Amino acid sequence: MSKNPATLVDRPKATKKEIKVWNLEEVKLFLKNADINNRYFIAPLLGLTTGMRIGEILGLRWKDVDLENGCLRITQTLSSDGKELMPYTKTTSGMRTIDLPPETTSYLELHKKRIKKERKSPLYHDLDLVVCSEVGTPTNKSNIRRFFNAQIERVGLPKIRFHDTRHTHATLLLLQGVNPKIVSERLGHADVRISLDTYSHLLPSMQRDTAVMFGRMLFEGEEKGE
Repeated sequence: MSKNPATLVDRPKATKKEIKVWNLEEVKLFLKNADINNRYFIAPLLGLTTGMRIGEILGLRWKDVDLENGCLRITQTLSSDGKELMPYTKTTSGMRTIDLPPETTSYLELHKKRIKKERKSPLYHDLDLVVCSEVGTPTNKSNIRRFFNAQIERVGLPKIRFHDTRHTHATLLLLQGVNPKIVSERLGHADVRISLDTYSHLLPSMQRDTAVMFGRMLFEGEEKGE
């Protein structure tokens, strides 16, 4: 063909799904009222306080958790079908270290004691997983989502997907004025532009706040001219 007919056609625009997130008060309400004694509570806690993907949470091993220094390293992920633990190869930025809030570290210490007791069972299949079944095998993602949805209903919060805990984490950081580069590193994005594009809806309010703070820095204490 001498001409490509496709050049006469407009490309369809990519439609982005609306991101639903919790605000600070809703996150606090969830953490205060969810069933913290349930073995699966650790999953949404990590989602909200680290921005990890569900596959990363379910692939996390104790040897990659540094409780003494309060950080963890992402080195593998659970496959989509939940049948295989895979080395993290999606992007080089996916393999990353994330610092933890002290409260998350404390809960991980308690959770580890539970796992230590379960390891004594002769039926235990030790894969060194942080989030696992009572016999040590990988946890099905549907179990995590079922627990998460039940807790949302129990607490009476707006329904969001488990993946939105990741978006919530990023949103709260950006609204606190955290450098987008740091947010991008925590999320494991290959480029900071991905983070900025994903959360661009936050930028107008952040621009206004920045302008006000900058003005205060320059003019605070100055007498206004008549």
